[in-house]
This record gives sequence, C-alpha cells and structure tokens, in this order.
Amino acid sequence: MARPAQRRAVRSKTDQREVPVLSRLAEIAPVGMLLTGLDGAARYLNPAFTRLLGYRLDPEDALDGFDLLHGSDAHAGRQRLERLARGEAELYRGEHRMRHADGQPIWVMLAAALARDAEGGPDCVMIQVTSIELQKRAEEALAHSESRWNFALEGARQGVWDHDIRNDTMFYSRMWRRMRGIADDEVIGKDHQDQWISRVHPDDVARVLTDIEKQDRGDENFDALEYRERARDGRYIWIMSRGRPVEWDEDGNALRTIGTDTDITYLKTIEQELAAEKERLRVTLEAIADGMIATDAQGKVTFINPAAEHFTGYSALEAKGLPAETVLPLRYHSEEAAPCPAILCLTHGETTEIADEVVLVSRDGHRRDIRCLASPVRTPEGRISGAVLVFQDVTQSRALQRQLAHSASHDDLTGLPNRVAFDRALNHAIASARDQRRRHCLLYIDLDRFKPVNDTAGHAAGDALLKQVAETIRGACREHDLPARIGGDEFAVLLEDCPPTNGREIGEKIGRAIASLVFSWVGRDYRIGASIGLTTIAQSPASALGFMGEADAACYAAKAGGRGQLVSFGDIRTAHP
Repeated sequence: MARPAQRRAVRSKTDQREVPVLSRLAEIAPVGMLLTGLDGAARYLNPAFTRLLGYRLDPEDALDGFDLLHGSDAHAGRQRLERLARGEAELYRGEHRMRHADGQPIWVMLAAALARDAEGGPDCVMIQVTSIELQKRAEEALAHSESRWNFALEGARQGVWDHDIRNDTMFYSRMWRRMRGIADDEVIGKDHQDQWISRVHPDDVARVLTDIEKQDRGDENFDALEYRERARDGRYIWIMSRGRPVEWDEDGNALRTIGTDTDITYLKTIEQELAAEKERLRVTLEAIADGMIATDAQGKVTFINPAAEHFTGYSALEAKGLPAETVLPLRYHSEEAAPCPAILCLTHGETTEIADEVVLVSRDGHRRDIRCLASPVRTPEGRISGAVLVFQDVTQSRALQRQLAHSASHDDLTGLPNRVAFDRALNHAIASARDQRRRHCLLYIDLDRFKPVNDTAGHAAGDALLKQVAETIRGACREHDLPARIGGDEFAVLLEDCPPTNGREIGEKIGRAIASLVFSWVGRDYRIGASIGLTTIAQSPASALGFMGEADAACYAAKAGGRGQLVSFGDIRTAHP
C-alpha cells in the first residue's frame, strides 16, 4: 500500500540509465509520467505526477506503480498492467480511479506502454496519467444540467461528440470544433463521416475505421483510440478519442454513442522525442568501438554494448544480472587475477582506472590487452546507483610499446642486450656487491681473426658470423647470466653470484665454443677465436680502472699473450704488482 504524501517512494535500484534521458524532456511535461520495472517497482516519476497524485521518490519507502489504482478499479487495472509487463500487449489505455497519496481517489486517463530492450524483450513500463476529474464530474452532472457539463468539459479542453446511429446525425461541442479550427456556426451535414475521414491522416484511416466499428459495438478494448487529424490551418494534431454506447435497442445493438476528444499533440511530441533520444543513444552505443558495461549498485551487469559483447564473448542477454567481474575477467601478465574497476569504483565512490597492464580473457580464451576506466553513476540525491565501465582493446599498441622498449635495450643484429642495458645491469650488480656483500664475475670477450672475415667475405658475412657468435655465447652461459654485445666484435657477460673459479670455468667454456665454430660462407670455411678477460665484482674495484676497465685490461693481456685464451685481472696484478 502507498504511504501518505509526506513519505516518499523509493527509486528502483535497477537500470538507472533511463532516468537522465527521461528527465530532460519529462520534467517539464504537464502529463504525469511514471516509469516502473516489470514487477511494478517505481523507477522514476516526473513533477506532473507528483502534482497530480502527491507521490515522490524516497529511498526509505518502495512504491508499487501497479498498486495505485483505487477501489473496484484496482484488480482489473493491475491485471491489465501485469499483462502488459509480461509482453502480452504493447499498449493499454483506460479510465481509472487512482489513489492520491492522501488516500483520496482521482479519476485519470491512464496510458501504459511496454518498452523493450535491444534484444526485443520486455524492459520497463511507462505509465502516463492525465486528470479527467473535470470530465467525470461533467459526466455526472450531465443528467442535471447540459450547460454545467459543457462548461466543465470546455474548461478541461475536452471536445464532446454525440453520434445518433439511428438517423446518422452528429453533435459536436464548441471545444471539439475549436481544437480543429472549425467555426462554431459551421453546419456539418449528413456527410459528416466522409468529411471527418478526409481529415484523418492517410496512414491512420484503415485502423481508425476498424476501431470505430468496434467502439460502436461497445467493445471495451476499443473505448479509446488515437489518430492524427488535419486541422483547418493544415497541421496535423493528435487526437485521443474516447467513447462508448449509451443506448441500445432490444437486440443489443447500439443506438447512440457519446464521447470526448482530447488534443494530445504535446504528449505525442514528447513521446516521439523520447523515442528519438533512445534511438540515438542505442545507435551511438552500437557504433562506438570501445566496450561499455553498465552495472547496478551491487555490481551486477545491466547493459553491455555490441563492442563489449564481442570482446567478452557474452551476449547482452547472457550478461544481464551477472557480476561485472564474471563478464569482464581481468588478469595481470603474471596470470594473477586483477581487480574489476567497476567494483573498485562502487566501493570507493570515485572514478577508477586500472593503470597497470591487464589482460581480458574472453569466454573462448582469447586474450586482449585492455585499458579500462570506471565511473560512478549517481542519483540526483547523490546516491551511487551503479557504475559505467569503458574499456579499449590496446593489444596492438602495447605490443608496439614492448617492441620499442626491447629495441631500445637490445642490439638489433644479435638480439642480445646492448651497451646501455648492460651498463644498467652492471651498476645494479656493483651496488648489490657493495651493499649486500655479494660477489659476481665480469667477462670481456674480443673476437680473434674476425676482421679478415669481414674484409674478405663482406659485411653481410660478418653480420651472419656475429649472430652465430651471439647464439654460441648465450648457449654457453647459465640461464640467469646476462650476455651483451657492447661493440662491433666485442661482447661482455655478467655472471651474478658467481665465484671466480666458476667464472673462469664459464669463460673457458665460452672460449672453447667460439673456437669450435666453423663458419661457411659462399663455399669457404672460416674459423675464429676469442680472447677473454675476467674480473671479480666485489665491494670495490681492485684498481682505479673500475670493473669494466679491469675486464678490458685482462682481455688485452689475453690478446697480447697469444690470443684464444682467458686471463684474469687478478693474474695481471700478481704478475705486475
């Protein structure tokens, strides 16, 4: 049951996205408008509805929009609205008494329409109410004074018509004539129906003639009809015509039908603008390439656009009602689950962006790098009613970024880290040796007999040989060692957490592997070797040369001593104190 006027109805927690669209046009409409869910729960009502029936939205008190009919009208009217909500009908119009917030009944013309979602399923019910209190009072007073009901109807801008079927004559009230621009004293003869039909919009004629026949028979489903009629100034106006038989012969045939016409052009204009706005929104959401997911306040999906359907693998129908993190499962590249930005947004009440690189794993297992941003949706009172999450497929751009980052730190020819990357790693190793007392080894490798290959076979041969050497060095190292190309035919290897004895073994292994290479180019075989210098990275360098200088000096000593060998900087210091 409804609460008194000082208590307010609660807004539904589902699908709040329609409220901003409706409010732009409906807030100023003189017609009362109520938007409900399929269960009757109120989602939105405009000021005209409040002025007419006294209800407002209140988060503390739910309002059943189907439960506002009064007295004997309640059961039949609710059945009509529930039938509409089930999708068994598209439109319902009827005269009913509705219960004001103070408990008093008010006669209204109730028009209810079913709105469908993008999939064609029932979505919500829009109820429009227009007070017909004056009309009803006029009808009650009709038996007492024709002037009284005629004055009341004119005040309500209701045009009256009276069809005597026996002699096919029509009476039209002054307001009926005025809304069409017909003079009060203009005679409307026997051809009144032909004249009227000639003014009806061509697209409405067939339907109107069928409905009029049913109306004349007293069919309760056709006591009201809408159509477009051309006024004398040439414009078409929308007419709501209500009527029913009031006299019958002994066989039950209608002899007289009375009704009223209302100009509902303004209401129809609003309906058309709302429909156009909804269509523009639908087309926009379908056209954008970014995925968009809307949720309610609990993080359950209420809407996803076609792009989001493509990215996630969920259709809009499948996704609706599921948790956002189910529809949009995110992972870091480490495969650890990443938080859903929509849930974070609802939790903290502020716009949330996932700054780290995350991957969307769709239902079919396809992985996409995405960038996503979620923003809260608030009611006019400031309460969070849901969230909107927008995400983009950035797989290609991130792959390009990784490629650029790799190119900046790696040698284009060999694929090994370049001098810049090696220096960065070396500095980190030196700091760990100084601060954590760790010990590492550094190898400096200079190829022997490489220049003749380059000079005689050409630079293409030299490049091919350098690639083989790089692969050979990489294969001779431990998995966590860092080999790098630091010059034309010069290489270096950082051996972390490696004592000098093990460093010498690895360096000699690299030297043997390079010496065993047989490089063939255009039918000719070439053999090269390597001179290798080794130094130990401890808390501080053994000389002013620094660790890289010590390894270079040891390599120079290896070359001077006959090439194809490994020399430790410690051996040089011992020999030349």
